[in-house]
Amino acid sequence: MTTGTWWFFGVTLAQLAFAVALLRTRSEDRPELPPQALALLRGGPRAAVTVALVALHQRGAVAAGRRGTIRANGGAGRTLDPLQLGVHRSLQRALALRVLATRPKARQALDALRAELGRTGLLRPPGRLLAARSLLVCVPVTVGVGLLATEVTAPALTLGALLVLAAAALFCVPPTTRTARHLLAGLRERHPLPRHRDEVTDGRDVLLYVALYGDPALALFLPHFSRDGGLLGRRGDRGDGFATGRGWNPDHGTTCPGGTPD
Repeated sequence: MTTGTWWFFGVTLAQLAFAVALLRTRSEDRPELPPQALALLRGGPRAAVTVALVALHQRGAVAAGRRGTIRANGGAGRTLDPLQLGVHRSLQRALALRVLATRPKARQALDALRAELGRTGLLRPPGRLLAARSLLVCVPVTVGVGLLATEVTAPALTLGALLVLAAAALFCVPPTTRTARHLLAGLRERHPLPRHRDEVTDGRDVLLYVALYGDPALALFLPHFSRDGGLLGRRGDRGDGFATGRGWNPDHGTTCPGGTPD
């Protein structure tokens, strides 16, 4: 390979190195997380809003509306939780879950929760994630320009392909960190989903199960509210798409196999 080819590959390696640095996080000691935070780590913003709605429903503050919507049903009750308050204040009229999660007051509370999880090393800061992905998008462009501007050889093609594959893998790194995924796995191991709803009598435990399991827990504990309110079968609240990078929430706009540069 010529000197020019190595120069382009050197730029590509620098782009990858900077992207890895941006994606790395530092885990810190953290307090016990509320259910909404756990839901955000597992299923993204809509999962967190769903848990907030369940908590409000337990106090009679919200109810299922028409055609798969949620409506306010009185005051928010005695709660200081920012997300619950933001969600309730957003329900000036009946809204579908996907719309409710984008309302300004709910969105502001979600952003604050994201920032808090970012400070504890459980969620990658959106700004750093966006900057890393921007660098990674430049990798195939740099490789392509390098191959076109210099002599194309078999070793250069092979190295270029490896660099592009590395960029693709890093691009698919999920918003959650390895620490967060281990935390969720440990909680599921300690709190397996019950087979029958009558095994759980504490409303706080119901919130924990909804946070950890999403749709299966909703169908078990609140089948009518979840069905009539349009909470079941929503993208972003099935499995661990947000946590693993597979089937990300639309807020992050891609579907990837995932990666772990923590």
